[in-house]
Amino acid sequence: MTIVGLDDTDSRERGMCTTYLATRLAEAIADAGGRVHRKLLIRLNPAVEHKTRGNAALALHVDLDPERVLDLAAAELEPLAETGDPRTSPGVVVADVAPDAIPDPVANFTRRAIRDLLEPRDALALVGDVGYLHRGWAGGRGRIGALAAVGAWAALDEWTYEQIAYRRFDRCGTPRKIDEASVFDAAEAFYPQAWDTVDRAEAEPVCVPNAPGPILYGIRGDDPDAVSELADRIESEPIERSATFLTNQGTDVHLRAGAIDDLREGRAYCVDGTVVTDPETRRGGHVFFELGAPDGADASVDCVAFEPTKRFRDRVRGLSPGDDVTVCGEVTDGTLKLEKFAVRSLRRQTETTPTCDGCGRSMKSAGRDQGYRCRDCGTSASGPETVELDRDLAIGWYEVPPCARRHIAKPLVRGGFDAPTHPER
Repeated sequence: MTIVGLDDTDSRERGMCTTYLATRLAEAIADAGGRVHRKLLIRLNPAVEHKTRGNAALALHVDLDPERVLDLAAAELEPLAETGDPRTSPGVVVADVAPDAIPDPVANFTRRAIRDLLEPRDALALVGDVGYLHRGWAGGRGRIGALAAVGAWAALDEWTYEQIAYRRFDRCGTPRKIDEASVFDAAEAFYPQAWDTVDRAEAEPVCVPNAPGPILYGIRGDDPDAVSELADRIESEPIERSATFLTNQGTDVHLRAGAIDDLREGRAYCVDGTVVTDPETRRGGHVFFELGAPDGADASVDCVAFEPTKRFRDRVRGLSPGDDVTVCGEVTDGTLKLEKFAVRSLRRQTETTPTCDGCGRSMKSAGRDQGYRCRDCGTSASGPETVELDRDLAIGWYEVPPCARRHIAKPLVRGGFDAPTHPER
């Protein structure tokens, strides 16, 4: 069998989409007499500087001669890749190997590409070692993702599905015509087998992208029949072609366990800690708080819920110093950008200045180690008063809404978490 990996053909401003190129290449391979066994859509480290929004690489598992596949890939890529954008740097890697026989170094490379920051030289050295065919354009940085996509079948254990519908290519850059009511109705019918199709609270069809590329909509879920049937119910402008991909979307595979005193830039973590400061809403509507090490060690990290996470910020505002939590997100500029968090324990009591039983006013300090006194009534108290806190949060996991979710982040509705969940729809 032959595996072909593709990456970095699109542009943030100019559009295109590597999934579209992979779909066209699959058709070209079939036209050439080959058979396409599966299509993979692999989300890589979302912290990569040069990425477009989703940082996706693609792989096809096919039956066709590797050199013929490379020629077909180049023929499809060259007229479509947006190499006029200096940040676009396409790459193709072709391996003459069965997916189950991928060498361990290639599978490890895939895992690193999802969780770490790699350089082109890392990919080129390994491609040379294993003898895969490859080609690059405008520097060929995309060979990092292309090689990672080649190794994905051996590297990953958990898979979800996405059905992508493409509009006619000559319509790219024009407003998409989709009946939103049909999207919301279909999303309701197939939830939770298909997820992140819409954001009900924001009244937003999140399956419809804003970028100028050829994707009309993408339906994600755990069941290939559900995503396909949901897509069929959407009323829209004409569809040029469509494809179903196996993907690592919605799996949290980018997260690693970490400790507050050992966080590195450009990586994503699950970190345990204790809230140190009251959440603070700063300019722009972003909500920050300081998280300290759970063992009392002298280590802390700032955590932030950015304005685009919308109502998730209210969950973060519900935190209080002394709460024990697990936070998940990417570290950038020393700050952990929240994707989800779990409340492990809540501070239920606090100490406050005692209230006078006679007049109902707060007492004043009577002096160092002398307790409190009401100057009007003459009443006194030996120390602060303990009161119960009314907490809006419950134990369990909270997440950003669908409109703000990263492609690779796992929605709570998929299950498998270690505490109760409070999913967003």
